[in-house]
Amino acid sequence: MRTVELVCSAGLEGAVRGAWERLAAAGLPSLARNAHPTNRPHLTLAAVDEFPPGARGRLTELFDAALPLPVRLDRIAVLDGSAPLVWLLQPSPELTALHAAVWDVLAGAPGQRPWHAPGHWRPHLSLALRFRDADRRLARAVAGAERPDGALVAGRSYDGESRTVGPLGGTDHRG
Repeated sequence: MRTVELVCSAGLEGAVRGAWERLAAAGLPSLARNAHPTNRPHLTLAAVDEFPPGARGRLTELFDAALPLPVRLDRIAVLDGSAPLVWLLQPSPELTALHAAVWDVLAGAPGQRPWHAPGHWRPHLSLALRFRDADRRLARAVAGAERPDGALVAGRSYDGESRTVGPLGGTDHRG
């Protein structure tokens, strides 16, 4: 599997990591417990089995032209009742257009995940992967009521086989 993701500006990443830490400190599920070196707040735009020929270069050009992209966090939600706890993003016209352009680049790629497809995709940053809807109210109180803004600053791709990430344009100042 190959993903197409956008990573956060330092301030936005800090706000999400802060929510991760507060959830973990409260004994709730949290991505703070994931020690893998690729674990960081990100927005997934698409996932496919393999990139079509030339897609990596086209995605890099796309992200170099479109990023940084200002975003604002919305509410905390549990997707599908008993699944990921997420911080939803307000879907700006620019974010929606970038998402559609990524799907145009990946047209015909094998193994497209339908939940990322335009019309089905809910832009979000994950806080916990397995979460009960019954704990949502507590999670909202613990994670924080603020709705910070920031930017998506760089693209990356996660390779599910090697469990590594590679850059896809933009500028990631994280180091």
